[in-house]
Amino acid sequence: MFPGKQAAQSDAAAPMAAGARLEKMRRRVRLSRLALFTAIAAGPVALGVAVLSGPTTIAPAPSDKPTAVRSAAAVADPAGYAQVFVGAWLRSSADDANSAQARLAHSLAPDVDLPDPVASAQPKPAAVTAVRSAQREDGEWEVTVAAQYADGRLRYFVVPVTAGESGASFAVTGAPGAVAGPARAAVGKSPYGVSVPSDGDLSSAVGEFLGAYLTGAGEVSRYLAPGVKLSPISPAPYTTVTVQEVWGAEEAAAAGQVPAGGTRVSVRVQVEARDDAGRWPLAYDIELKARSGRWEVAALESATVRDGGGR
Repeated sequence: MFPGKQAAQSDAAAPMAAGARLEKMRRRVRLSRLALFTAIAAGPVALGVAVLSGPTTIAPAPSDKPTAVRSAAAVADPAGYAQVFVGAWLRSSADDANSAQARLAHSLAPDVDLPDPVASAQPKPAAVTAVRSAQREDGEWEVTVAAQYADGRLRYFVVPVTAGESGASFAVTGAPGAVAGPARAAVGKSPYGVSVPSDGDLSSAVGEFLGAYLTGAGEVSRYLAPGVKLSPISPAPYTTVTVQEVWGAEEAAAAGQVPAGGTRVSVRVQVEARDDAGRWPLAYDIELKARSGRWEVAALESATVRDGGGR
């Protein structure tokens, strides 16, 4: 081959090689863009994968917040398990180990001896209720259980219970111990210190509302503020309801006239409900809102029905 021709071929090969490399780079850019757009369409997880798999690696910044790890055993409360055991244990006898209550007590605590009451012993408890749970160590609990008898007596027992690592298994590890009952807690001053007149608009409003709520006399919805939903008790448990006392947390509750619209007050209402079985004193915490010259119920806040009203 002539030298001039060979040089010409070499000069032509160089641009071709450069063009091939350029085309290869363009193809990689197009593929990277395609993968990125596909990841965006697929969602945040895929986008993260696409970014991390590209030429530049992006790592998430470390979080200063510690990760909370809670085992099931740490939050599992064995109160119900201890309650069932104490109920079976108190109703069983070592002289009748094959009775249903004795078998139940042994199944929950195989190593705990059964009591041995005499024939003339006190009657079996009418009700058994767990009243307190205390976690001593990981998985180790002490549960206080109250036994109530028909004659009014009340006895307390503490039961040691172990919770399994998964929180789905329990075991009574020792015999119950008779203990004193929980001390009476100090009660704080009531926030309801304003006496509300019994013949005022507010007392009438809460009386009519509770009459509808407890006896079915009228529609509950007509006494509710806009946006509040509350269903009456069904079937109605009482035949009549009479307001005894109303105490307010704000001075506006005792005003002679309904205040300006939007005014809110909280009150505690003492009522007397009656049915065929007798008379029942009841109490409710109610929030009311003034609107268009009348009081409307904004929330029924007693602990047993707190979720029934909305604000």
